[in-house]
Amino acid sequence: MPPRWPREPDRKTDPEYRRLDDLINFAIHVGVYTATNSGLWFVHNLKSAEWPWLLWVNGIWFGILALHFVYIKAIADYTTIKT
Repeated sequence: MPPRWPREPDRKTDPEYRRLDDLINFAIHVGVYTATNSGLWFVHNLKSAEWPWLLWVNGIWFGILALHFVYIKAIADYTTIKT
């Protein structure tokens, strides 16, 4: 059974829902990062290919994920917006 939100979800006026939505979005990004990079490293090791750009892709993408996490935890303002 999927989790239920106790009220009608509204991203504009519900700060708890906005925070949850941002965390779910971050989790999806982490999953895509993990799947893509593990696949790239698997092919890299399987074919003994010379991919000097692979470390740069991993590092830059990880940096973007870290900034996304900092935004969610420290910068984002989840106060109620009055309409």
